[in-house]
Amino acid sequence: MTARGTFLTFEGIDGSGKSTQARLLADHLRREGRDVILTREPGGSAGAEEIRNLVLQGDPDRWSAETEILLFTAARRDHLERTIEPALAAGKVVICDRFADSTRMYQGMSRGDLRSLVDQLHNLMIGREPDLTLLIDMDPETGLSRAKGRQGAEERFEDFGVDLQLQMRAGFLALADEFQDRFRVVNGNRDMDSVAQDVTDIVMTSLR
Repeated sequence: MTARGTFLTFEGIDGSGKSTQARLLADHLRREGRDVILTREPGGSAGAEEIRNLVLQGDPDRWSAETEILLFTAARRDHLERTIEPALAAGKVVICDRFADSTRMYQGMSRGDLRSLVDQLHNLMIGREPDLTLLIDMDPETGLSRAKGRQGAEERFEDFGVDLQLQMRAGFLALADEFQDRFRVVNGNRDMDSVAQDVTDIVMTSLR
């Protein structure tokens, strides 16, 4: 019987470097001989990637917060069914760039107090949390500058400005305090290699 895999997630404000750190961790674990799936949200499956295009592009006010919660939950359910759960059942390490904690922040508290709605839908349709969440904590102004510097098409949330990033940073740190059993906070205001070393140390201790 194959042992169940491990589910790791990265969280943080836009431009925090979490996507880079997720990729570096995946590369490290593969060199260690582990079977790794690197994925992302919204996205990670064919249907979820289609929803990604809907929620990350267009005007900031394209969707209400309530509609976004439904879209993100639908994308996450498809991602869970088609990518995450099959990989975990096969004993793989799943590394996901964002998961439900981002919805708790960006939709649950950015435009009203909708956290309870996010949690209700999560409990009903998703029903699981990561084994370990790495929060890359970054200065909001620096993060936003990095994110806007990418000049990509998916800038809908960056277009809300630095006030949202300040709110999200405080919210993520509050989540880390709320879920102390699975969150680890990493100082992202350093060079990439120093952050990566801390991430690797935390994860390798968890996987032993």
